Amino acid sequence: MEDRLLQVLDRFGRQKVLLVGDFMLDRYLYGDAERISSESPVPVLRVVNREQRLGGAGSVAANLAALNAERIAVFGILGKDDIARQTLAMMASLGIDTTGMLQLEDRPTTCKTRVVGLAQRRHRQQLLRIDEERLCPVPDDVHALLQEQVLSAIAPAAFDVILVEDYNKGVITPPFMQKLIAKAREAKIPVLVDPAAIEDYGRYTGATLITPNRAELLKAIGKRVEGAERIGQEAQALRAQFQIDWIVVTLDKEGSLLVGPESVEHAPSRPRDVYDNTGAGDAVLAMLGLALPAGASPLEAVHLANIAGGLEVEKFGATPILLDEVACDLLTELRKRGHKILDEQRLEILLGRHRRIGKKIVFTNGCFDLLHIGHVDLLRFCKESGDIVVVGLNSDKSVQINKGPNRPVLNQHERAHLLEAIEYVDYVVIFDSEDPHPLIEKVRPDILVKGQDYIDKWVCGQDFVESYGGKVMLAPLRTGYSTTNVIQRIGEKNGS
Repeated sequence: MEDRLLQVLDRFGRQKVLLVGDFMLDRYLYGDAERISSESPVPVLRVVNREQRLGGAGSVAANLAALNAERIAVFGILGKDDIARQTLAMMASLGIDTTGMLQLEDRPTTCKTRVVGLAQRRHRQQLLRIDEERLCPVPDDVHALLQEQVLSAIAPAAFDVILVEDYNKGVITPPFMQKLIAKAREAKIPVLVDPAAIEDYGRYTGATLITPNRAELLKAIGKRVEGAERIGQEAQALRAQFQIDWIVVTLDKEGSLLVGPESVEHAPSRPRDVYDNTGAGDAVLAMLGLALPAGASPLEAVHLANIAGGLEVEKFGATPILLDEVACDLLTELRKRGHKILDEQRLEILLGRHRRIGKKIVFTNGCFDLLHIGHVDLLRFCKESGDIVVVGLNSDKSVQINKGPNRPVLNQHERAHLLEAIEYVDYVVIFDSEDPHPLIEKVRPDILVKGQDYIDKWVCGQDFVESYGGKVMLAPLRTGYSTTNVIQRIGEKNGS
């Protein structure tokens, strides 16, 4: 499955997306909350940092940009204020086409300010959220202009997908939604919707896919049900009632349900350390919106969306999920199942993904013939020194050149599979050359590790690694442990 999903991700970067919905700005006010006010029993926040991020449909747009969408055209309504200017500037800096955004003099841009207390400047805890917005209908003439702009932009081949982020703030009305869906179906463009927390899903009738979370779905069906099976049954009835092709119900740690015309399928997600669920739905919608046009089946798209949403809840606030983060999460799962032995070409591609999200690459090499405790200590040292550990393994031919005709004891495939089973190792690559320098040039590690027996010796690849700011580290060694020593001990045992 992971290999197939990686192939889908490799096709990202060509999708054109039309996004319409409720745009807003998220502001964060961080401070130390170390005492109680003398005026009243409330915490006193001493501000140490301020931050702002795109929220609502803007968060979806930011995620689309982070996932390398080729074109993102956004349509919505903002005020004519500083918050709107900042929102538009942030989207423009991401290469997002904002010409479809309208601005109103007497309607403030929605802004959500989260007051966040810090413990020892690190642990974040939201204390309060302040919403600045006006929940009133958009004037008819302005809404008519927005509809005209959106509908005129929809044409065959103009966009691969249309995404709707509905917070029920007056932009997505039932008549507008129905006109949009009808025009999109005529142009054969799928419409994916993150629905509002409302009781009547009639406005979404005919949509290609909607993505309610558990609470939103229960509100729409009007009753409390427990268990994935019952939720799937109710979602299936809702899907049929409103002629929606697919419903993806997100179930937090339980993953997602894909409810289609003929079946209900469960896509589990792996356990996550949940920090904050803000923005998870935005990440899910963005991933689905790019995965389906990239050739993913609905179930494959849901698996990718689970990863995007899972990565989001591990972060604080609405933080765009990078394409390479998703790919590296898949690679982690592959490695857990022992998929670590790679050729040099594949290794270069995967290391590029790790490097782009800031992972530190560690390289070491050796024959690793008859693994022993000294080898394990070396590999543990490598893992403690960085994030991704690459082991260059001498081929049988290379070992014979360096050690003589009687070595190795174990062939290269046996040695590679033993290394693959060690948790400190992320990737293994076999090389034929007498020394690892050509491989080191391809890996370009941040850290090159050898044992402390090299303390007064030249380390192969050292000059190259240090030329771009990398460094060489020498791992402590246990005395008396080497493959030669192990072979000698075996001989002594057999001799006795």
